[in-house]
Amino acid sequence: MGDVNSLQIDVLAHGAHLVLSGKLDARSAPIARAVLHSALDQGQGDLLVRVSELEIWDAVGMSVLVGVHGKARRADRRLVLIDVPPRQLRLLRATRVGRVLTIHPLAVA
Repeated sequence: MGDVNSLQIDVLAHGAHLVLSGKLDARSAPIARAVLHSALDQGQGDLLVRVSELEIWDAVGMSVLVGVHGKARRADRRLVLIDVPPRQLRLLRATRVGRVLTIHPLAVA
């Protein structure tokens, strides 16, 4: 567990399902990239990344996700962002990154 200003990554299923929470920004990008790349290298099938608790994604953070998507495709896998909150979903669509990534919006209860 890190402080509230950092990125936290929880592994729910090794190489298959991660939860990102906190901030995915220029400061946390290298760690996020390394962990996501490692998960891709160690698993098979879809890499599920739950982002409902991810507070901030800046341009660097989004570029990490796009880069991981590219690595996943080269490995015959998919990066799947799950539980994407409405605000981030709008950002992904506005920047057209949503056309590249596989995205599952946060279900509204």
